[in-house]
Amino acid sequence: MNGLDMEALNEEPAVRERPTAVVVRPRGLVDLRAQGGAPVTLSYPAGSVVVVSGLPGSGKSTLLRRWSRTAPVVDPRAAHLAWQAVMPDWLPYAVYRPGARLDHFVRMTARARAGDPLLVHDCGSRAWMRRWLSLAVGSRGRELHLVLLDVGAAEALAGQQARGRRASGRVFARHRRGLDLLLRRLARDAARTVPEAASVVLLDRVSRERMTTVQFDGAATG
Repeated sequence: MNGLDMEALNEEPAVRERPTAVVVRPRGLVDLRAQGGAPVTLSYPAGSVVVVSGLPGSGKSTLLRRWSRTAPVVDPRAAHLAWQAVMPDWLPYAVYRPGARLDHFVRMTARARAGDPLLVHDCGSRAWMRRWLSLAVGSRGRELHLVLLDVGAAEALAGQQARGRRASGRVFARHRRGLDLLLRRLARDAARTVPEAASVVLLDRVSRERMTTVQFDGAATG
């Protein structure tokens, strides 16, 4: 039969074993950019709040959906859509944006103070928000952690196009300036740049895809 091994053809295909996830317990600055390899589980102390930050289109929502089986997610877009649903179609979002943002902030603070693990979607350029969350959780002996997506402006813009939703040029530029400043400061002195966070994990497009799961059962160390 043209050199074909009929016995081999009839064999069951080999079942590929899934690679075992590597467990990483972040403390301080953990730079995983440009690092491929096995899937990664990020392990945080029980009750931690993890803020996932990055440019619009960098993959924050995709990553948080992947992790949402473990902990609830607070996303400002949820407040945006909730307000939009009850407002007249002719009313621009800019008119009720302050109310939607206040609603998001109140809900986020309440969830952070509840004591359960929490995932927060954020642009990352607002240091005051991280400090506020740190106060909210630190008063109860819990920790704040930061995951920062550093994918570059071109990839973030492509991500916006793929999802069919774009931030305005002004908003994108503001977030980009804030993230660039944060990354430069982290490179110089991570401990002084984000003192409110027990850890900062830096990811790019490659390492972002390795972050399969998150867990909240590790003990605080350090």
